Amino acid sequence: MRAVDLIEAKRDGRELSASEIRWLIGEYVAGRVPDYQMAAFLMAVYFRGMSEDETVALTRAMAESGERIDLSGIPGIKVDKHSTGGVGDTVTLVLVPLLAAAGLVVAKLSGRSLGHTGGTIDKFEAIPGLRTELSLDEIRAQAQAIGAVIADHTADLVPADRLLYELRDVTATVPSLPLIASSVLSKKLAGGADAIVLDVKCGDGAFMREEAAARQLAETLVRVGNKLGKKFSALITAMDEPLGTRAGNALEVVQAIEVLRGEGPADLREVTVALGAELLVLAGQVASPAVGRERLAGLISSGQAWALFRKLVAAQGGDVRAIEEPRRLPTAGQVVAVPAPASGYVTELRARPIGVACGLLGAGREVKGERVDPAAGVELLAKVGDEVEEGEPVARLHVGRPDRVAAARELVSGAYTIGVERPAPRPFILGRVAP
Repeated sequence: MRAVDLIEAKRDGRELSASEIRWLIGEYVAGRVPDYQMAAFLMAVYFRGMSEDETVALTRAMAESGERIDLSGIPGIKVDKHSTGGVGDTVTLVLVPLLAAAGLVVAKLSGRSLGHTGGTIDKFEAIPGLRTELSLDEIRAQAQAIGAVIADHTADLVPADRLLYELRDVTATVPSLPLIASSVLSKKLAGGADAIVLDVKCGDGAFMREEAAARQLAETLVRVGNKLGKKFSALITAMDEPLGTRAGNALEVVQAIEVLRGEGPADLREVTVALGAELLVLAGQVASPAVGRERLAGLISSGQAWALFRKLVAAQGGDVRAIEEPRRLPTAGQVVAVPAPASGYVTELRARPIGVACGLLGAGREVKGERVDPAAGVELLAKVGDEVEEGEPVARLHVGRPDRVAAARELVSGAYTIGVERPAPRPFILGRVAP
């Protein structure tokens, strides 16, 4: 078998067999297929696409390219969640302890900031002392002990995805449905969960900006995921404006604490509980999402979810005092107000400029491996539907890079549109895709 033959076959629209795809991925990870040939193959897939069977084979081959987390020896149903990324997306920090409090086991592998979107690992590490670089043995042991882990991806887990994503990023082949699906699902397959819920974001701050495209991705992920022998469902959630009222690392930890204590922004609470309810249905613990939402709301109001979060932080070496007293979390030395440009109602708050501003202020990375400032970010004092007065602050910048304040302030100010009439409420959950 030769790589050039498989490139030619895909270029000409032929469907590849599972063995051909497995060979290609294995040879690429081993370094025997060079980047230039894999780049040609990815471009052929971008233009020709892949059948569902090919996508299943590609996902399986990628998942088998490295180590896998074996959670089968742990009692209980193992679940997981994946988000396609957004701004202010604090869901994981709330959902993992909430699901563990419900009796499920969650070994969540998360990533760092990418582009204008934040990363769960950077957020969690804003808690002083907290470790996320755990070995597979540590992940398994903690999952068994308390039912909850939030850890960084290990280099040995799905190396094919890391290599292919880096190549896709520099060859303009990222927006390919089968390549997106295989990237997402291979990591979920290797993570050891029995049931997975997908949060497919849609809107200005999301990878998929149009609802039709988000639905197509959600449907593909659920179909292919279920063909791989796991239980999948998906929610399509709004990302035209940031989720919640804070974007940034320590700022989002504060937001997670608020929700776990029964407070916090309504949109973050609703999206988190809705995703958790899907997993309770997939796990067979409740008959419907409505019953699941009621049960999870009860775990928050009773304090059980908050108690589990404290256990999670302590298990990973974090300073529990910092979440009990959030003033102990990192804080910015400079906070700058952004005034409303006019009086009226906020009719639009674009998520993408807010995310870019967070990066400028120090919450994100401009080069690979750069350290983030845990205190940097944007605090939103007004969101869509709120009434504002000209000159009054609509946001606060928590500054980590003083030389970027002017640019960040311009971005945040420009993200707001003020009108004379209060807009109609918009739904946070745009759709559901179930098996």
